[in-house]
Amino acid sequence: MTMLTFSSRRLILSSFSPFHQIPAFISPLHTHNSAAEVNEVVSSFHNLLRTKPQPSVIEFNKLSSSLVKMKQFQTVISLSNQMELVSIKPDLYTCNILINCFCHLQSVDLGFSILAKILKLCFQPDLVTFTTLINGLCRDGKIGHAVDLFDKIVAMGHQPDVRTYTVIVNGMCKIGKLYLAMGLVKRMAEKGCEPDVVTYSAIIDGLCKCNQVDEAFELFKEIKTQGILPDVVTHTSLIHGLCYSSKWKEASALFEEMLERNIVPDVVTFNVLVDELCKDGMIIKAQSILSRMIQMGFEPDVVTYSSLIDGYGLHGQMHLARKVFDVMTRKGCHPDVHTYSILINWYCKKKCIYKAKQLVSEMSSRGLVPDHYVYSSIIYGLCHARRPWEALEFFRDTCASGYLPNVVTYSTLLHGFCENGYLEVAASLFHEMQVSNLKPSIATYNILIEGMCKVGRFKDVKKLLSRLCVDGLQPTNYTFNIIINGLARKGHLDEAYQVFKNMQNDVRLPDNCSYNLIIHAFLRHKDLETAAKLIHDMRDKGFSADNTTLALVAENNAILKLL
Repeated sequence: MTMLTFSSRRLILSSFSPFHQIPAFISPLHTHNSAAEVNEVVSSFHNLLRTKPQPSVIEFNKLSSSLVKMKQFQTVISLSNQMELVSIKPDLYTCNILINCFCHLQSVDLGFSILAKILKLCFQPDLVTFTTLINGLCRDGKIGHAVDLFDKIVAMGHQPDVRTYTVIVNGMCKIGKLYLAMGLVKRMAEKGCEPDVVTYSAIIDGLCKCNQVDEAFELFKEIKTQGILPDVVTHTSLIHGLCYSSKWKEASALFEEMLERNIVPDVVTFNVLVDELCKDGMIIKAQSILSRMIQMGFEPDVVTYSSLIDGYGLHGQMHLARKVFDVMTRKGCHPDVHTYSILINWYCKKKCIYKAKQLVSEMSSRGLVPDHYVYSSIIYGLCHARRPWEALEFFRDTCASGYLPNVVTYSTLLHGFCENGYLEVAASLFHEMQVSNLKPSIATYNILIEGMCKVGRFKDVKKLLSRLCVDGLQPTNYTFNIIINGLARKGHLDEAYQVFKNMQNDVRLPDNCSYNLIIHAFLRHKDLETAAKLIHDMRDKGFSADNTTLALVAENNAILKLL
């Protein structure tokens, strides 16, 4: 490896430290190590610390590596501190382990502090050091910084290997930079570094997540002709993409092909199938996959159970959703915040608010902190059950307990009061948001605008539209469609038509909904000539009439002569 110059060291450290902590990508895989196994390794570590004469740092590194495999990152950092207290000097391998731990704990800035320590100890950072840091940056969403570091180490004479390239390719795919990722794969080959199955799996996963599943399938077939054998990760990514695109026949065939090729699916593969089947309403097929999963010796985890609960909720089978929840608890699979939020949400949609609130209390007793989604679900449920004042009381109580509401929570409450006709309260909540330095979203504005339109308060609508710019927002097509519909229903047809024409002069051209709404208005007011003109215009623009428009045309036979 090429030695780092003093200026190169300064360049790396000044360019990339410090960093803010950003939530990293969390792997869906779960560890299966028992507390006893972890305790055994920690006990061995402590025994080494007390051994005289002191063992080589290599022995400590072996135990640290075992803990890393168990994902005990914080434990490794703590034990490393204890090593230093008894003057056991780390080597480069120790430092690389620590960098890896910090990166997994969403603290890539501390990983760079270890790089500074490596340089201070006069060690030479190797490709593992830099690849681990690049991976940490990618996990934190700092793809630009990762690419910069990649370019710097190449400029310093390091030759990236397939893992280094793959880390960058994977990071690019995660943020949808597929063309850049594929360009980098081409660059790999030109540099004599052949992409492997992990590299191609990242590309296939990225294509699937960008709804380019056909392209992903073609690449899948192509790499097989090159002698690269797709593994369980490749298959799982492609199965996920096929399921998401409702290509169930192809997904099922690919799953069977896996088994024929002796590629054993893992829990993630089964979870993908169960989750997508449940989301598509095919709960019976999801149950069949679950049975097969158990037959093959895989234990359902919290992700599996949560998907099933969601599937039963979608079917309105709350008794079965609750049964799955109880079964997972009895089997020692502890529900997480996501599991609770799913069940709470479905109870609220079914107006079973008491049961939903019971689950919120149960969460707290288990040491789980309800998130925004949970609180918004309760508020929605109460408002949906025409109990907005109780929703407001619940909101105030949770805020008094330390909960900091977000825009979605406020918007949910605001929508409830608008729907129930309490516009003054809604306006007051809107003002409260702004005073609390919570910036309303366009969705929040649309809720209040729609509420004002329903009761004909169009002066207030104009004030809200002018306020949008102050908050740095722009009205959407949906905003204008609300106003067109509101004006038309209150008999202000000329004003509604003017809004529609203004859209034609704006960057936001009328959409299918805009045309149908304004056509409805003219048909209801028996202005058949204008309605016919708009129908012709709509067809020319490639839009189509909805069922309401067709029904109104059928009621006004005279318009048929004009079409």
